[in-house]
Amino acid sequence: MASEADPVTGYARDVVAGRVVAGQLVRLACERHLDDLEHGFERGLRFDTARAQRAIAFFGYLRHSKGEWAGRVFALEPWQQFIVGSLFGWIRDDDTRRFRRAYVSVARKNGKTQLAAAIGLLLAFFDGEPGAEVYAAATHRDQAKICWSEAKRMVESSPDLKRRVNASVGALFIESLAAKFAPVSRDFNHLDGFNPSGAIIDEYHAHPTGELADVIESGTGARRQPLMIYTTTAGWNTGSACHDLDLDVQRILERQFADDSVFGFVARLDPEDSWDDETVWAKANPNLGVSVKLDALREACEKAKRMPREVNEFRRKRCNQWTEQAERWIDLDAWDACDAAPAPVPGQRCFLGLDLSSTTDITAAVAVFPPRDKDGFWDVQCAFWMPEENLTEKMRADRAPYDVWAREGYLRLTEGNVVDYDVLRDDIKHTGAFYQIHELPYDPWNATQLATQLGQDGARVVPLGQGYSNLSEPTKFLESLILTGKLRHGGHPVLRWMAANVAVQHGPNDSIRPVKGKSTGRIDGVVALVMGIARAMVADEHAGESVYERRGLTTLTY
Repeated sequence: MASEADPVTGYARDVVAGRVVAGQLVRLACERHLDDLEHGFERGLRFDTARAQRAIAFFGYLRHSKGEWAGRVFALEPWQQFIVGSLFGWIRDDDTRRFRRAYVSVARKNGKTQLAAAIGLLLAFFDGEPGAEVYAAATHRDQAKICWSEAKRMVESSPDLKRRVNASVGALFIESLAAKFAPVSRDFNHLDGFNPSGAIIDEYHAHPTGELADVIESGTGARRQPLMIYTTTAGWNTGSACHDLDLDVQRILERQFADDSVFGFVARLDPEDSWDDETVWAKANPNLGVSVKLDALREACEKAKRMPREVNEFRRKRCNQWTEQAERWIDLDAWDACDAAPAPVPGQRCFLGLDLSSTTDITAAVAVFPPRDKDGFWDVQCAFWMPEENLTEKMRADRAPYDVWAREGYLRLTEGNVVDYDVLRDDIKHTGAFYQIHELPYDPWNATQLATQLGQDGARVVPLGQGYSNLSEPTKFLESLILTGKLRHGGHPVLRWMAANVAVQHGPNDSIRPVKGKSTGRIDGVVALVMGIARAMVADEHAGESVYERRGLTTLTY
């Protein structure tokens, strides 16, 4: 395995020889190192083993501060030695560091934040940089302080460092060196006068833009050997600055073009690998068996197999693979297991979600009945309307048997080339004669005269935006109802077809929502169902008492 005299080169040789399980991009990084050992001098580069070893040895002064590793010396794993040794061991002809930008991408729980925090300490206080300024940067100050706080705990737990490094509320510093290590967030206007010598950009995939990193990097111009370190796990936004950097590093590693100032270590599954094959998980998890537990990966994998929307989550966080925002969501076997007939009783309260869509498309109304007793079942009744004109063309375009559903009473066709909302209005009134329609949430973006008319009829119409803030929790709750068998939808074929079509889109903080543009077909009924659940959840937050009842308003019925 890796040589003690030169663990950087030892690791590279082990990877290239196949003695270490690694993905193609890590192999390319190792091949680059070995090739540069032979030919780098032609470009003014050399590898200083002693400098690499000094940087690696610095970690022996640090201690972990959390979990099972708390109190233990920070002993670098071979892959971490490769990163640290490469960053501090490769030198230019002018005796400054070769690398000015580093991109480290690994799956979650592999200790990238702890590694970055320790490198930040090394850069700030033990790199020989006069008046060093190093920053831990993130989209929000709380996020930036995660990396910085880890560094602070390392200082506090190390007697050697604690004697030298002082800590204040927002910075670590050595006054005699005029050196500091501090957190900063995307409120970056105050950075204009800063003179950073290094920065840790943690979880770069979560940055909405590259502006913060650009501002910091632009401020390093007066420094002799600045170093920007980007650490991340793969994300879903392939239009982000992080994904652009990921592609740039990949092209450098693939020798599509050369940039000796950029270091890349990208640990992920290869495109041909199957995400549920545990024999390849080590490619994305170089700390497998250390900070990453095989049992935890297996549990997450089994969850993804049961829940389709978790597949991309597993691929991103556990396999370190970039995915698109949208993914198929509902497992049809689980959906079909909920096909028991709904059993609402006359006068029962419901929330009628309306997806009015375009007047030329399907319009959906889904009545959601929260549980009325301890059995915990949520009942669903739905209705769909569509203009009958050009039906054949619509069947061909949507690949759906609208004529069959219409004959069997699952879809109501209205005369003309637009949905007749007078028919829909009468049908909703008919429903209100049997049940207590407490609210009718609808998408205000597609609001039509119908919403106004229903309000004039005495219905409580509630505009409900389609953003993550309104739809994420009810979308997740609907998923849980399906998986636990607590939904009763009666096997309605139109709703089933839409459930098979629907894809969800991921947003900030693990939020999700159904998205029409990425779905494989129409999903109006599922959107209406989620809207109904959204309003029912608001009422259930108050133990069955709606916001209107708490305000002393009387529930209206048709």
